[in-house]
Amino acid sequence: MSELRRKRREEREDPAGSRVNWRKIGIAVGIVIVLAGVYYFIYYKHGHRYDAFAHCLREKQLTMYGAYWCPHCTEQKELFGASFSQVPYVECGIPGQRGETQECKDAGIKRFPTWVFPATAAMPQGDRQERVIPLEELSAKTGCPLP
Repeated sequence: MSELRRKRREEREDPAGSRVNWRKIGIAVGIVIVLAGVYYFIYYKHGHRYDAFAHCLREKQLTMYGAYWCPHCTEQKELFGASFSQVPYVECGIPGQRGETQECKDAGIKRFPTWVFPATAAMPQGDRQERVIPLEELSAKTGCPLP
């Protein structure tokens, strides 16, 4: 029986490391997955915190006209962060050309960014703002709540 014990002990203390410790590997993989999930959740939550606000602007039929080369348009987009993808946006710049798209010409867009507010009971003609508008002001004008 002592021979059997000696063999078992040698198997447990295998210095060559030929036995894989699946428990340690599983714990390590679990920790990595949890940390990746926490990082992604924090990044996503921070980057997309204005999604509901942007969706509300879409429902209110607000439109922003801008150009890819416009620094003020970039400033306006940065206020929304990753949530800007939810904002109704019309690109007026034509890559590789100096002109502007027909849609923007038809809308009478002269400066960038231009926000076009639809007609309402309070503003039967609608409204047009040709500037960077702070999110708080957009919220006040549209009634869309900020987070």
